[in-house]
Amino acid sequence: MTNGMTHFDQDGQAHMVDVAGKSETQRIAKASGNIKMSPSTLELIASGTAKKGDVLGVARIAAIQASKRTAELIPLCHPLYLTHVAVEFHLDHESSTVECIATAETFGRTGVEIEAMTAVSIALLTIYDMCKAVDRGMEINRLRLLEKQGGRSGHWQAA
Repeated sequence: MTNGMTHFDQDGQAHMVDVAGKSETQRIAKASGNIKMSPSTLELIASGTAKKGDVLGVARIAAIQASKRTAELIPLCHPLYLTHVAVEFHLDHESSTVECIATAETFGRTGVEIEAMTAVSIALLTIYDMCKAVDRGMEINRLRLLEKQGGRSGHWQAA
């Protein structure tokens, strides 16, 4: 391990972290992000009248699917058996944003932070894709880990 970076060996070469010696515990991670758009685009989403259909419903399914495929997308991530993934959306008409919060859970030897963050990323990209015909200026912002529980490091929460 170099400078506390667990994905590098003593020679600085990237490797998958060996988790065989870790205890299996319940692990939970929550992540969030948002997408800013024009008020009229937010209204299409809120009213369910977007041309491509139920934007948030499709984004929720995309997020769950993406969380299950994280190890295929992010090099060096362990394939995990997810026991639960929840995705929620909050519409803020004042700031013209949709916030996505994803919670991922497993019982295993490594955390689910990247799975939760992948879910949020793909949900927001799906919203962009479904609404880009009416609003190409949408901005995806503030992807971050909110909280993680389980494992040797215990509980962590964003300030």
